[in-house]
This record gives sequence, structure tokens and C-alpha cells, in this order.
Amino acid sequence: MSPLRPLLLALVLAVTPCARGACPAPADLKHSDGTRTCAKLYDKSDPYYENCCGGAELSLEPGADLPYLPSNWANIASSLVVAPRCELTVWSLKGKAGKTHKFSTGTYPRLEEYRRGIFGDWSNAISALYCRCPAAHPRPRPQLRTTPHTHLPSPEAAPHP
Repeated sequence: MSPLRPLLLALVLAVTPCARGACPAPADLKHSDGTRTCAKLYDKSDPYYENCCGGAELSLEPGADLPYLPSNWANIASSLVVAPRCELTVWSLKGKAGKTHKFSTGTYPRLEEYRRGIFGDWSNAISALYCRCPAAHPRPRPQLRTTPHTHLPSPEAAPHP
């Protein structure tokens, strides 16, 4: 085997999209009809990043407010992805109680890496959540105001006292 072959393979894997990880890019969180998804939670993570964001997934729409996660998702999520211009707020206890953390746009393949207090982390610790994506409003156009012209008398046309 040529000594260049492993180097070429590593180079191909480095530039091939999605070859380095299973987590989707935040910009890819869209439905087939073009509507957006606020975030996705996954029940699998792994010491190897390419094996993260696997298993079952919970897709959250913008405005999803779940003070009580479904029983099959309470304290289960171990990876998550948040869409562009969105924010996911999570709580460690049901009813939006306990510790809280805000995840902004991005990919979080290993929630073990995000501290929850002194001794804990956020893997298998999410019991409530709120996902928000501010509505994208088009920029307002500057409005031109037209005012009627008022004609002032010229100085030489003004009567002298």
C-alpha cells in the first residue's frame, strides 16, 4: 500500500460534507415543504462524534413549549441541534423547575460536555423545554414624504414699508 493512500483518505474525509459526523447542520433543520424546525433532540451520543445524533429524534416546532416532556423523552436527550436564529431553553426538572440552560444556534453532539451545576451535565437531564425562533420580518422600506411646495415671495417682490 502506498504511503500516500492514508493521507489521501484522510483528506477526502476532511472535505466531504457529513463524512465527519451524523449530526445535521443547523441550516438543514427544515421540513420538505420548506417550513422550519426550531430544534431536534436525539437519544444517542457517543465518545466518537460521528456516532452522535443517532437513535430516536424529537423534532420541535418554533414556539414549542413543553413544561412536561413526553414520558419517553424525559431525561433521555443526549444530543441536540438548534436551527439558525433559534434558541432552546431547557430545565432539569418537570414544570420548568431546577437548573436551566439556553442553547443557541448550533450543533451539540455530546451534552456530557455542557455543565449542569458543579457535578452534573445536560446529557439525559432535560425534563422541560421551550424553543423559540423570532419571526423573520422583512426590513421596512424607507418611506419618502412629499410635502406640497409653498412659494415664498421673493425679497424684491415684498412690499416696502
